[in-house]
Amino acid sequence: MGSMPGEDAREAARIVAGSLETLLHLPELPARGPGADMIGRTAGLLVELYARVEPSGWRIGDRPGRDTRRARAWLREDLDALEEFTQGYAGALKVSAVGPWTLAAALERRNGEAMLGDPGACRDLAASLAEGLRGHLAEVRRRVPGARVVLQLDEPSLTAVLTGRVPTASGYRTHRAVDRAVAEETLRGLVAVAGDDPVVVHSCAPGVPFALLRRAGATAVSFDAALLTERDDDLIGEAVEGGTALFAGVIPGDGATPGQLSDPAGTVGGVRSLWRRLGLSPELLTESVVITPACGLAGASPAYARAALEHCVRAARSLADNPE
Repeated sequence: MGSMPGEDAREAARIVAGSLETLLHLPELPARGPGADMIGRTAGLLVELYARVEPSGWRIGDRPGRDTRRARAWLREDLDALEEFTQGYAGALKVSAVGPWTLAAALERRNGEAMLGDPGACRDLAASLAEGLRGHLAEVRRRVPGARVVLQLDEPSLTAVLTGRVPTASGYRTHRAVDRAVAEETLRGLVAVAGDDPVVVHSCAPGVPFALLRRAGATAVSFDAALLTERDDDLIGEAVEGGTALFAGVIPGDGATPGQLSDPAGTVGGVRSLWRRLGLSPELLTESVVITPACGLAGASPAYARAALEHCVRAARSLADNPE
């Protein structure tokens, strides 16, 4: 999904390039500390908005400080490593950033409350993020000219934003639910930043809003397959029939039980069952599904991270060879 264990950017890039046959990704290494975490990394991309670390989390400030400089320096280091290990690569290359609604729920205004509580601040944040992503995508395309860049927007808090479950700073109340039409329009604006390139929206939370993301223009929706319920079936079926791809997170991100990575066919058994339940064509399965870890691998050991990526490849091949 993006995050990897450890603090060595070259080693992470080497594992990704060596373990995956296609759809490589720019690793994130949150173990390095603030600025390498998903919120800090994306905050470093913002244009004319700056964030600093406070005891309560990331907070908007007046000028770029050491936290912003650190986040940008680490991203440059990661891009240098990626460029080194993708010489001559021609294929899909995924880069991740936190989406506008999860970012609004995590970044604090100067008064300590989340930006989510101020509609004007949310609009400014989305515009700043869009501008920062344009520059970031252009830089990735310049460094790896043979790649087709895939933008992933991480939105683990989106469902909580839509249902009014994001707590205020005091913890005694929650922020008002964001209107779904507003959420969709904002996401559509971020999807447009990628131009003709694909955009994946990832959420490892329950209740992924498949229909909203499809209407916002997402090329694919990424999710933790273990959190699906039968209530999601119709939404998934409509998404697939509408041309939306699925990134099915079927491998634990933080470690597996003995033998869990030894049965590629068993790993994707739930995906096959879902397809049969929905009555979808088996041929459509191999065109519509990408096999992934359920969430990031930052909490795993380096050995497990490598094994999980390699197992994704074997499981995907098993699905392609025997979609039924």
